[in-house]
Amino acid sequence: MTGGTAVFMVVSLIILVILVVLGRFLGLWVKAWMSNATVSIFSLIGMTLRGVKPSLIVEARIQIIKAGLSLSTDELEAHYLAGGDVINVVKALIAADKATINLDFKQSTAIDLAGRDVLEAVRTSVNPKVIDCPAIGAGSGGTGMLDAVAKDGIRLLVKARVTVRANLERLVGGASEETIVARVGQGIVSAIGSSASYKSVLENPDQISRKVLDSGLDAQTGFEIVSIDIADISVAGVSNVSNVGAVLETERAEADKKMRQAEAEGRRAMAVAFEQEMKARVQEMNAKVTEAKAEVPKAMAQAFRDGNLGIMDYYKMQNIESDTSMRQSIADEDAGEDKAK
Repeated sequence: MTGGTAVFMVVSLIILVILVVLGRFLGLWVKAWMSNATVSIFSLIGMTLRGVKPSLIVEARIQIIKAGLSLSTDELEAHYLAGGDVINVVKALIAADKATINLDFKQSTAIDLAGRDVLEAVRTSVNPKVIDCPAIGAGSGGTGMLDAVAKDGIRLLVKARVTVRANLERLVGGASEETIVARVGQGIVSAIGSSASYKSVLENPDQISRKVLDSGLDAQTGFEIVSIDIADISVAGVSNVSNVGAVLETERAEADKKMRQAEAEGRRAMAVAFEQEMKARVQEMNAKVTEAKAEVPKAMAQAFRDGNLGIMDYYKMQNIESDTSMRQSIADEDAGEDKAK
């Protein structure tokens, strides 16, 4: 093989490689050039070597340029290599610009890399989102209703709808929708619990929503609460009764009756117990009297032995006791005859 042939083969190989490269990237380069979003061939080759999809970067740059904004391919590549969604960020920037929302590329990439949908956040900023509180299928017994009790003891089932707007400045590091739902639910339960009567809640449910709204529940969250609306409210257990007030009054009267009966039964039981206690004390006193009487013969015997009591003294005492017993017997007979008359 001559030297000329070798040179020709090397040149031919180089030309072939150049044609292959141009064939692969020429279409993207022409597309970018025709869209005034020029990207050099060498940049496209470098993207491939860095593991970046050139078609994705070119598409994103065309969109951003056509929207009147400006981003370099290096910025787009950096976000792609960081694991972000380049197209979603570009669409979010375009949407924010059209809606005159202040959103820069750094902030949008931070939101995207934080796992939030930045495009959805921009849309929510423009068109507020409605959240059910509690979530569908949650709440008391899985009915999707909050269970709250007023001061008068009446349970109320409440369902609210919260309108929120995304706060782009607090979206990174801010709490999610679940926190908003939990805080609003807690606020509604607390507001109803501080109400004197369930009637005031049913008459003016808007005062509950105003009280909750004024509590600043959107602090440290990625959203701003626009409004809290009470969608449904009913008395627990009697939602299908036409005259709720009468049913509640009847149930309350029945409960009061049972309570008074229980209190009376308690007092009766205490009286019976006290009576039994008194009887026991009487028996105890009688036992002490009997015990004391048992000591009398012993004392008399001791008096005989000591010479302090004589036979005549003993007979006189026996006569006195006999006379006393006779008088008592006569008195009892007279009392019986008077009672019989």
